[in-house]
Amino acid sequence: MRLSGEEVRNLHKYELKVLQIIERHMQRYDWVPREIITRSSGYSDGEVAYRLGQLLEKGFIKFEAVPYEGYALVFAGYDVIALRSLASKDIVTSLGPFIGEGKESVVYEAMGLGPLAIKLHRIGQRAFRQVRIKREYLPREGHCPWLLASHYSAQREYDALKKLVSTVNVPVPIGINRHAVVMSYLEGSPLNRVTVSDPREVLTLILEEIRKSCQLGVIHGDLSEYNVIVDEDRVYLIDWPQWVETRHQNAPAFLEHDIRTILGFFKKKYRMDVPYDEAMERVLQ
Repeated sequence: MRLSGEEVRNLHKYELKVLQIIERHMQRYDWVPREIITRSSGYSDGEVAYRLGQLLEKGFIKFEAVPYEGYALVFAGYDVIALRSLASKDIVTSLGPFIGEGKESVVYEAMGLGPLAIKLHRIGQRAFRQVRIKREYLPREGHCPWLLASHYSAQREYDALKKLVSTVNVPVPIGINRHAVVMSYLEGSPLNRVTVSDPREVLTLILEEIRKSCQLGVIHGDLSEYNVIVDEDRVYLIDWPQWVETRHQNAPAFLEHDIRTILGFFKKKYRMDVPYDEAMERVLQ
């Protein structure tokens, strides 16, 4: 489901409060009992029933009747809560068009003090257990719904951008709320969508950004042609939720993955056969 600025702006304050109550209690319940929502809101039974019906119709929550009447957020509802909070702090003043969708996120254009991008992290329900095993920053035990996992993923990316932005070509981090990361809007196109006139120079620029991030103790961990933005004579590295520190026990394997993936792309598209050892030497120099 794609959101519009009008939907976010016009959400009734009672409906927003109900969404926030469901969000809060999802840390304990998979399905938040209706009586909990009513008691927490202070609204009448009739008012709560009406607001829940409106939220269901808008696609912001879902309902389960067995073994009890319970409600849960879906990502669209979580999106609305985050965007309303960002707007209340004047970080975002308007929501623009949908830009694109990745494996675990959707991105919208927006406006604040200037052009922005809002990345909404979405760790899918079906893949959550597998994701929790692979990502060390997620709790191994206890109740951790996939909405909370998306919040952790967003925080992880925001932390990486703050660490890197003064040295590495990455989006400028502007703000964060729940699973939403607000960053500067980048001109240019993903590497996989363009044909560059000087591929050897572009590869050199990418390896230089990898080198600088390693010097700051950060390895991307999931780098590919899909998360390199090319803008004239600059490249930017994006999508950082899976980063690891260079002191991580598996850091060499993550770095090797990043470099081999990029080299593989240039070899396949541009028939450039740059030796792995040569590329690694540039990164580690």
